[in-house]
Amino acid sequence: MKRVYNFAAGPAALPLSVLEKAKEELTDLGGTGMSVMEMSHRSSTFKAIANDAETRLRRLFSIPENYKVLFLQGGASMQFDMLPMNLMHNTKRAYYINSGSFAKKAAKEAKLFGEVIVPASSEEANYTYLPKLTPDMFAQPADYVHITYNNTIYGTEFHGTPDVNGQVLVADMTSCILSEPINVADYGVIYAGAQKNIGPAGLTVVIIREDLIGLVPNLPTMLDYAVHAKNDSMYNTPPTFAIYMAGLVFQWMEELGGIPAIYEANKRKAAMLYDYLDQQSKLFRGIVTDKKDRSIMSVTFTTGDKELDAKFCKEAEAADLCNLKGHRIAGGMRASIYNAVSEQAVQALVAFMAEFEQKNS
Repeated sequence: MKRVYNFAAGPAALPLSVLEKAKEELTDLGGTGMSVMEMSHRSSTFKAIANDAETRLRRLFSIPENYKVLFLQGGASMQFDMLPMNLMHNTKRAYYINSGSFAKKAAKEAKLFGEVIVPASSEEANYTYLPKLTPDMFAQPADYVHITYNNTIYGTEFHGTPDVNGQVLVADMTSCILSEPINVADYGVIYAGAQKNIGPAGLTVVIIREDLIGLVPNLPTMLDYAVHAKNDSMYNTPPTFAIYMAGLVFQWMEELGGIPAIYEANKRKAAMLYDYLDQQSKLFRGIVTDKKDRSIMSVTFTTGDKELDAKFCKEAEAADLCNLKGHRIAGGMRASIYNAVSEQAVQALVAFMAEFEQKNS
């Protein structure tokens, strides 16, 4: 069996043990004689799978009891609309921090439902740093403040919860959820597409404080958090296989020691790459200008030469170091080193970078 080192930004690498478990159970789940993809989402077997996935996620993330966990569809992009529809209830105003392309898209959608204030942006520098936030930026009352915690395309990440002057804080954590300790109680809503750190594409996880549910009446049924909360994410057929896979990933994480252990491994992986870029390489350089803003999940770098970048990606692919080409907007290279990417994979990447540099200097 061939397995490459996969640095894809999403859908992304999954733990091999999880894939093997899913393979083992693919045609006969727990002696039922059928696949999880074939059984009713209202069966006792699948309800147990969904309940187990939620229980493990709550345990991993220390989710308080006054928060609902919703297993939805539509990706994080669907949340760009669901959030303002459900949360813009009082001032009809929200703050959006423009720290990347997805943050900008989220703000664009929110403008369809109310006023959007952008108190800070790094767009003028092509999002190569995080805009600095201070409490006074959020003096005007609003229904919430939205941040994109990790910027997949550009490789920046918030480190710690920003002070938003007591306003409800909402975070898109699609590309960093479960990668480091987070105090869920600091946030009104956390949402994430599953395809980077949770499981296969198709599942969206929403963690929402109960008092933020049901604020706006007469919403379209499928876009109403209250409907999904009342029906335990079973109002319509959920992405059953993705929920099953997420449960296996959560189990894998628990067996590794949970988020604290995974965070330590993630810091080691990021340090390997950044140390090479900063201290050893004369060919490659990091794209993020302020080192304090660097992501431990999305490492972006370049040679500064488009043709040489393309050569690097092509030769890396041939060496089974796959999906390193940067996003079409940002260019360069991007190593997505999510939870399931091993330290061995990062060691192999650094060794290849050193070899490539020696041949091309």
